[in-house]
Amino acid sequence: MTYIAKPKLHHPTLAANKVGYTRRDYEGKISTLCAGCGHDSISAAIIQACWELDIEPHRVAKLSGIGCSSKTPDYFLGASHGFNTVHGRMPSVLTGANLANRELLYLGVSGDGDSASIGLGQFAHAMRRGVRMVYIVENNGVYGLTKGQFSATADRGSKSKKGVLNPDSPVDLVGMALQLGASYVARGFSGDKGQLVPLIQGAIRHGGAAFIDVISPCVAFNNHDGSTRSYDYVREHNDAVSRIDFIDLAKEVTAEPAPGEVITLPQPDGSVMRLRKLHAGYDPTDRVAAMNQVQALQASGEVVTGLLYVDPDASDLHAALRTSATPLNKLDETALCPGTAALAKINASFR
Repeated sequence: MTYIAKPKLHHPTLAANKVGYTRRDYEGKISTLCAGCGHDSISAAIIQACWELDIEPHRVAKLSGIGCSSKTPDYFLGASHGFNTVHGRMPSVLTGANLANRELLYLGVSGDGDSASIGLGQFAHAMRRGVRMVYIVENNGVYGLTKGQFSATADRGSKSKKGVLNPDSPVDLVGMALQLGASYVARGFSGDKGQLVPLIQGAIRHGGAAFIDVISPCVAFNNHDGSTRSYDYVREHNDAVSRIDFIDLAKEVTAEPAPGEVITLPQPDGSVMRLRKLHAGYDPTDRVAAMNQVQALQASGEVVTGLLYVDPDASDLHAALRTSATPLNKLDETALCPGTAALAKINASFR
């Protein structure tokens, strides 16, 4: 296979963000995915989100598993830290890295096979423990690397490219994330960048476990009539429950919105998320209502997208474990190994 390197030279008129980077600085290698793959649109959304939020690339750690989706971190944030784990094990490796160095922004990229099959247990425990991360599942309903078999998220009755109907019930990762305790849950569509970029930005600024399920059609094996993951199907059945505009406090709009139009949610880092409610009575801070809304819309055949749930007071695994404010990888031997007397005191506390 021939790889074509991107030119390193940037046009001098490219706009730079507050930390001096152009959008090109957040790119990676040239994608080897199929032309038109929805995963490339997600990569573009991640690049846009990080550039607009003025994130320094070296402050990001991106981790993935195995699959088409798990190849994509090679195509964005080329100057960031990266680790490609074994199949389904991204969450545990990310958890360990997060505990060792809490100063990095952790971005976990996975797929429906990687997270809903072999990695289902890993996904569940990362959500319930509140690991501070942005967990993105690029969900296409098929195993694209092994010629299009149904994945665990494929809808019952969905038709494969060869005409076979899926007899199994799907694993709903959004529903699981809500039930397991994720404090930021959203669903996006790779064909709607205007919605996806703010969702990613909100997840990056969130203070706990943030999960985004992104419907990302596979143009090779799951973009045909009868598929419930095709571009046409999602566009026709997309029911957006909310649309968010992520803004910094310095840019906050002071005009008073009409009653019921906007919910303002302060975030742990001091920024503000403004959620525009498109459904009367929908409260994104009510976990039970969010689960009911997801179930009701899915039962009617709709693909619910938008910010489904957020806990503005979320904490993370470090708060639960009461770890050191100084990253563990910066502590010296004296702090990490306080001696036998300290160990004896700890052991005595468990007797």
